Amino acid sequence: MRVHPAGAGDIGIDSNTQSVGKGKTMYQSDSEASAMTPLDVPAGQHRKPLPIIYIVGPIAALAGLLFGMDIGVISGALPLIAEAFHASDLVQEMIVSAMMAGAAVGAIGGGWLSHRFGRRVTLLISGLVFVVGAVGCAVAMSTTTLIVMRGLLGVAVGISSYIAPIYLSEMSPERNRGALIACYQLSIMIGILLAYLIGAGLSYSGNWRMMLGSMAPLAAILVVTMFFLPTSPRWLMSKKRDDEARAVLLRLRENDPVVAEAEMAAIRVSLQVEGNGFRLFRTNPNFRRSTYLGMLLQFMQQFTGANVILYYAPKILGLAGIATGANRMWGTVAIGALMVLATFIAIHQVDRLGRKPLLYIGYSVMGLCMLGMAALFHVGLGHGHSAGVAIALLVAFVIAYAMSAAPVVWILCSEIQPLNGRDFGVSCSTVTNWVSNFVVGATFLSLLTALGSGQTFALYAVLNFLFIGLVWRLLPETKGVTLENIERKLMAGVRLRDIGI
Repeated sequence: MRVHPAGAGDIGIDSNTQSVGKGKTMYQSDSEASAMTPLDVPAGQHRKPLPIIYIVGPIAALAGLLFGMDIGVISGALPLIAEAFHASDLVQEMIVSAMMAGAAVGAIGGGWLSHRFGRRVTLLISGLVFVVGAVGCAVAMSTTTLIVMRGLLGVAVGISSYIAPIYLSEMSPERNRGALIACYQLSIMIGILLAYLIGAGLSYSGNWRMMLGSMAPLAAILVVTMFFLPTSPRWLMSKKRDDEARAVLLRLRENDPVVAEAEMAAIRVSLQVEGNGFRLFRTNPNFRRSTYLGMLLQFMQQFTGANVILYYAPKILGLAGIATGANRMWGTVAIGALMVLATFIAIHQVDRLGRKPLLYIGYSVMGLCMLGMAALFHVGLGHGHSAGVAIALLVAFVIAYAMSAAPVVWILCSEIQPLNGRDFGVSCSTVTNWVSNFVVGATFLSLLTALGSGQTFALYAVLNFLFIGLVWRLLPETKGVTLENIERKLMAGVRLRDIGI
């Protein structure tokens, strides 16, 4: 069965193209129109194919796999890079944090790309940038070139981390929207684990170039597969391409015309909000509320201290008493595997238990673990079984993070923004994510030197306990609620914690 991968606006053709006949647009020839499949027109409603969302989800999640690999690969490569280039702590911090700086730029640019060309093409562009950045890192002959290429990889990560949750949220039915977006987070965790495995395997030969270049083949796969995915129906309707949106919705909703038309009616109501993007932010205080909440959510995710563990896991394991480099690398692999397994808890429970309960559990456990680490480092890790206790606390921390803040923040950020402002609102929150990420990655080694290990972990403990109060006071519970109903309550001025159920 032949599938048309995109509409006109998704390949750069004027998004104002109008329909010139039922099921036919100006950019299609008569032969193309006659050959269209059920993805393109409402034909074939008598059969119920496998819901295409179960194909869309895994392919879109490839972006998360690359995201995770980019985070995880530097953990194993950094000690080898430092040795090869005699890099100081400052240069190592720049190599790590260049990705976050680039990601902030990518998130800003991703908002414009998504609005102009659509979610699908934006993901495709991120894949192309991934390929260039990964190859550039693999052949870098100086730390300066490596920092620049890491920044370019960051641009790709920023674009994909911004657009993939939006794409999945707009394609998914509300009953399993949280689980599908959590699968994106699962792919990030799998990417981290894969990078840790590659790093551990190559640590014996010291081939850091192959570590950094390992993302290129997967990025190429993402580029190819994105040609075969449908365009977001909500984006299509925002461009007044209702016939194409109806065709996509029919395929996404198992050829049920009643469900598709009802969803289209709700989307039309959302599109009646005046203004979009920054104009809507400037003129509508309710949209400003959701934008600021999204930014706060990303701050809360990054300052748990989780990325300290992801970026500097071998160093932390060294502080915990694991002496050899190889053992540290395999300890890092074990942490990655636990994060993958813990993400399944979120996938299973986020649409059952809900978003807020998972966050309450996660922040409580993470705060206690960081507090325990602070106490251990304060008394010294050389006493009795203290090193074993430290590793157990790290394990508990990463499990708590992977089942709570890691997936739930991305889910909420993609759910709480109104359709006309979704590109701008999620762009703002994603930029906040990467700016916060940059600060964490760029300051951890310096904090260890200035404050000491105990005080550094105590600082993150205090922040985690603070976040519990913010979850209770500000966050809505959105499980099982349509995006349009969340938007209706938000724009009616309902307080933030009540815009869900």
